[in-house]
Amino acid sequence: MASILITGGTGLVGSNLCNLLKSKGHNVLILSRSKTKKTNVFHWDIEKKHIDNEAIINADYIIHLAGAGIADKRWTKSRKKQLIASRVDSTNLLFEKVKELNPNLKGFISASGIGFYGAITSKKIFQENDAPNNDFLSKICILWEKEVYKFNSLNIRTVVLRTGVVFSKEGGALEKIIKPIKLGAGASLGSGKQYMPWIAMEDLCNMYVSAIENIEIKGIYNAVAPEHITNEELTKSIAKTLKKPLWLPNIPSFFLKIILGELAVILLEGSRVSSEKIKKTGFNFLFPTIEKYFSK
Repeated sequence: MASILITGGTGLVGSNLCNLLKSKGHNVLILSRSKTKKTNVFHWDIEKKHIDNEAIINADYIIHLAGAGIADKRWTKSRKKQLIASRVDSTNLLFEKVKELNPNLKGFISASGIGFYGAITSKKIFQENDAPNNDFLSKICILWEKEVYKFNSLNIRTVVLRTGVVFSKEGGALEKIIKPIKLGAGASLGSGKQYMPWIAMEDLCNMYVSAIENIEIKGIYNAVAPEHITNEELTKSIAKTLKKPLWLPNIPSFFLKIILGELAVILLEGSRVSSEKIKKTGFNFLFPTIEKYFSK
């Protein structure tokens, strides 16, 4: 049994991951921005550079999920700064505290995003050793991962999971996609030809567990399902599952840009991303295809 400290442990991914780790007998510690007397919940304040020392000292592993939601608000200048700072500053704070209090940490596993490869639609299937793009999403991931790699200087096994859109029947992105289709107002976005690299919540959580338990896993891995599916194909698949008609034309790109501003790019662009590297570690996907996911 390992003691695993999780940031972002109360979010959708974090809460699912905590439950899975506990079911496997691990001791789960959570960093929270709120002060509480709950057992195994510790306080941190990124702006004040504070973390309860006990949380760091007692951790065998750290899983870093914390970060402001990319799609939660329009990308104003201040929001962009917040998106970067919430990832970069939090990771740097963890690094400094680990260096000070627990240099023998066994592993540091951090989220990142497939946005590293850019919000573009291309014929390329991106792999972990491909260069980043030069747009805003890429910038976030580059700066975030740069902080994560500092843990290598402490000889701590470091893992980065570049994550696609996480599908969960408890909420999140999938709920937002399904809702208009349920109401009979579903439609593809923009051209509909953009790819949507996705991963089932169950597979993502299992991937984090594998990153803890399999010491051969180190470095960068794409956390996406093996299937490559376009926005149009996904929309049709969901409509078929729900037995709902799709009668509306595609939602025009310009309309989404008016409503969402620059943020619309995450809906209108997307390329294929490879999952071959994580599969070569022996990881098996429970839900490798959308059809398999919706049949559960």
